[in-house]
Amino acid sequence: MKPETVIIPIRKIHETAVIAPGARLGKDVEVGPYAVIGANVIIGDGTKIGPHAVIDGWTSIGHHCVIFPGASIGAEPQDLKFYGEKSYVFIGNNTKIRECCTVNRATGEGEETRIGNDCLMMAYSHVAHNCVVGNNVILANAATLAGHVIVEDRAIVGGLSGVHQFVKIGRNAMIGGATKIVQDIPPFVIVDGNPAKVAGLNNVGLSRAGMSAEVRRNLKKAYRILYRSGLSLPQAIAVMEQELESCEEVEHLMRFLRNAERGICRGRRDASE
Repeated sequence: MKPETVIIPIRKIHETAVIAPGARLGKDVEVGPYAVIGANVIIGDGTKIGPHAVIDGWTSIGHHCVIFPGASIGAEPQDLKFYGEKSYVFIGNNTKIRECCTVNRATGEGEETRIGNDCLMMAYSHVAHNCVVGNNVILANAATLAGHVIVEDRAIVGGLSGVHQFVKIGRNAMIGGATKIVQDIPPFVIVDGNPAKVAGLNNVGLSRAGMSAEVRRNLKKAYRILYRSGLSLPQAIAVMEQELESCEEVEHLMRFLRNAERGICRGRRDASE
């Protein structure tokens, strides 16, 4: 008879990893060589931590995330107003954080930096203190978000792009590579260039998001009013309220525009240029 095969289980926590007492790791978590996990870290089931990654501070990571080698999550913010207060990082489920990415915890007692579910942060991208990043967001290689930036669901920020502090990026917006963003980016548009200009609707992104042809037509009309009519922002909002059919997407767009504290990124053919 052939000898019985002996299956040796593979260690999921590498012997060189440093895990502080108090860290809470869920089921089937993998931790690679020389990774460091701090005492106040919570890691959800099935998440994989790559070699040399550092996860520190009051950081909570959801289930089935992948943290690639060299990433730094939960370190103190790069902010002169920070004085060692207790603040947080929250990362949702199924998010991938690639090589050498950085996510800083918030400035302010009890404040938080948050990244949602199913996001992709490509290599060397950066999420600064107090940022809120929605679900299904992509930050391409070396895209950087300054403090207090808000990125809504399904937005894409191109590689080497820089986003100024307190800017808001609307959902389903797409920002081209190497773009400098200093004003709010309305939902559903494409932005490119330096200085940044709105180039049109993100039609491919809207289609992939499952929006109906009727909704896309409505958003196209909204875009023309906003960027082709020569109206001021308050005037454009007033016209959209009167002329557009009500739907969730249009209501979201107008709500975003009403709350654009930094002003909105303008179009390439605005009458004001």
